[in-house]
Amino acid sequence: MIRFLIFLIAFSLAGCGLKNKKARVEQAPFCRDLDEIIASGKLVALTDVSSTSYFVYQGAAVGFEYDLLKRFAKELGVQLEIKAVEDLDCIVDMLEQGEGDLIAANYTVTPERQELINFSQPILQTHQVLVQRLPTGWYSMPKASIDTMLVKSIENLVGKTVYVRYESSYYPLLAEANIPLNHQINIETVSKLTTEQLIEQVAKGEIEYTVADENIARLNKAYFPNIDINTKLSEEQDVAWAARQSSHELLDSLNTWLTEFKASKSFAMIHMKYFQARTQHKKRVMSKFSSLKGGGISAYDDILRRESKRIGWDWKLLAAMIKKESNFNPNAQAASGASGLMQLIPNTAAHFGADSVLDPEQNIQAGVSYIAAVMEHWEESIADSAMRIRFVLASYNVGLGHVQDAQRLAIKYGQDANQWPIIAHYLEMLMQPEFYNDEVVKYGYCRGTDPVHYVLAVETYWTHYRNTFGGT
Repeated sequence: MIRFLIFLIAFSLAGCGLKNKKARVEQAPFCRDLDEIIASGKLVALTDVSSTSYFVYQGAAVGFEYDLLKRFAKELGVQLEIKAVEDLDCIVDMLEQGEGDLIAANYTVTPERQELINFSQPILQTHQVLVQRLPTGWYSMPKASIDTMLVKSIENLVGKTVYVRYESSYYPLLAEANIPLNHQINIETVSKLTTEQLIEQVAKGEIEYTVADENIARLNKAYFPNIDINTKLSEEQDVAWAARQSSHELLDSLNTWLTEFKASKSFAMIHMKYFQARTQHKKRVMSKFSSLKGGGISAYDDILRRESKRIGWDWKLLAAMIKKESNFNPNAQAASGASGLMQLIPNTAAHFGADSVLDPEQNIQAGVSYIAAVMEHWEESIADSAMRIRFVLASYNVGLGHVQDAQRLAIKYGQDANQWPIIAHYLEMLMQPEFYNDEVVKYGYCRGTDPVHYVLAVETYWTHYRNTFGGT
């Protein structure tokens, strides 16, 4: 009776996860299927920041599931938006409430989950393994001696404590195994910790045991050689993506694409990149410019943190600009004569105080001063800060005059000249004679797709950096 009461209390306190069906039925279902996704021009995927799904390396987003998502979004002809989920126990609720269109987070297919969401065909097969620490001095011990000191079956966990997330696929496995063992396995549930974080805690000796999918465990074995992952706890299971139960067309399109893509060389190469070429993958994960272990975007993060304060920007937005401008190469040179990290022409750099356009610190300082000047122009007319950033980015890329020309065209055609989507449209129209020859246009032809793509690219990098580097 006491155990049952404890369960009820714990269940009532759970903020997210696989709630009872009654509570879910009372909520009006969110509906957004393939037609709405295509009309919006955007596919939103819910994923986790991990070495298998999604992280940032050397300023670019990478990950097995991220690479697949990019290709699926391209197949649909839409942009991909990644929403990183901090608490995976909430990911089903987020999907059902319309915060994303797909779950793509190394998500194992289980009967409990199938009652709530619809899974695609599998993208991987895996099985669950026990993660435990090897004995001290394991590297000089015979394998037979090591084996006698390790847990080799789920029954050997009696009297021991295993840490897993309550909403993970690992908890039901342990709970079911615990019944014939008279609940002698102590299952400690945790929240807001990923499987990889629990594996690291095992490696560091902070906890004794956790459970992981074999594909995740094998990758983490490369980073933490003092863990053992050879005790198999389950039969083979499917890892798949998931959609709302109402998203029939999206799921059909996804399954059609997966059937073809999984048979391609491209899929084989992506799989090899993350799950077979482990030495190279380890270098990515352990790099000082990895969001997983290193925590840095570039070698210039300290300068960016300092300089961003002058204009009230998130330093990661400046990093996103530099990623797009020069790929963090301080010696980058463009055919236009622009140079350095922020791709400044010599006259502009000199005007804003840079003696050497190729000196990283001077280049960034001058670039930020230039941004400040552009911001001053848009400060009064564009009240919304997010919208204003788009105008500033476009002006930085193509010049203030062309953006003003797009505004004048918008006004002529009776549209709001302070809305970026409208200005993006007229910037692209400035590639056509009837528009760049219009009497309201002062600066003539503009290759308007460039600033439009530039703004999108910078915002995409910025989203990745905010997803994976948080508030650092």
